Amino acid sequence: MGTDQTDTMCSEALVLAVSLELAAAKWKVALHDGRREQPAVHTVAQPQAADRLKAVLDVIDQQKLKWSLPSGTPVVVSYEAGQDAFWIFRALQTRGITCYVVDPASIPVERHKRRAKTDRLDVIKLVINLRAWLRGERDRMHVVHAPSPQDEASRHLMRDRAQLQKEVLQHRDRMRKLLVTLGCWEEVEHKHFAGRLARDEVKCHDGASLPPELRERLLRECERLALAQQQLAVLENTRQASVPAPARQRSDGLARLKGIGEVGASRLALELFWREFHNRRQVGACVGLVPQPYDSGGSHTDQGISRQGNRRVRALLVEIAWDWIRYQPHSALTRWFNQRTLGTGPNRRMRRIAIVAVARRLAIALWHYLKDGVIPEGAQLKSV
Repeated sequence: MGTDQTDTMCSEALVLAVSLELAAAKWKVALHDGRREQPAVHTVAQPQAADRLKAVLDVIDQQKLKWSLPSGTPVVVSYEAGQDAFWIFRALQTRGITCYVVDPASIPVERHKRRAKTDRLDVIKLVINLRAWLRGERDRMHVVHAPSPQDEASRHLMRDRAQLQKEVLQHRDRMRKLLVTLGCWEEVEHKHFAGRLARDEVKCHDGASLPPELRERLLRECERLALAQQQLAVLENTRQASVPAPARQRSDGLARLKGIGEVGASRLALELFWREFHNRRQVGACVGLVPQPYDSGGSHTDQGISRQGNRRVRALLVEIAWDWIRYQPHSALTRWFNQRTLGTGPNRRMRRIAIVAVARRLAIALWHYLKDGVIPEGAQLKSV
């Protein structure tokens, strides 16, 4: 028993665990070698990203010297996923340092009504959990799968498209509401509206001219609307050519199925299926469509789905599930949905609950389709 403990202590001493608590003004750095009770905590506050990262590396080297660690001692770094994304992960990987990006929601916390929370306490807890995770206690934290730089950059194509579409609708809706305040029910979607507004042909309900201040504001809205529409048109023309070849191949494969359009297929290929899943549970957990039961003592409650992972993919899968029910009436998924909603009548709540289950099953079926080439049972392909 004593030999096992000694071996464990020696193996732990071979790794220097480092955790980062990231903030805009400063970073907290916690270091632990497994030999002492409390980790060392430092603060780096350089204004530039490269300088701050170099300061972290300097702190690691200085702590190695202070603790008399061998020069070849492995270093493992962890930090919580957030607005800094994965650039720190990639910068450390290029320097030969192992790095893990952690899901913040997976780190266990105290359940007292009031608990102390500071950056120092958080970084200490993170480095302690990292050492436990390295010992094999996988429930201490969940590591986020980092995408490649190309996969991460490609997401901006569809996200920017969605943002531009949203801005177009916002500009039109804002203009329409401004005109309604004066009893003017003009069609702001009409292509000649901006020209008519510039010529002062848009009138109030009584035929009077618009107030100059409102007219100037509407003209500025028209300019912003035209810019958003122009950018959206350019993006639509170049989007397909900008998608990487592997993602384009996955997108084309998904678009062959009835009920999945070209845009939806591209979003799924870029947002979800860039990952390599090993089983269906990973697919369901990634999109947050798995049930979360609460079964403790005499309490048995269904808390609904977990809603973890990518919310964009989750919403998209629910939309595609409705289209799947409509355009794939003979598929096994549609039959499953109809059997469970048959007789519910106008009970829309039951249908909304069932469609979420269809979305999860559909995600798994599409994963099998892309991975193994197995067409979902009963599904039909689009005619060429």
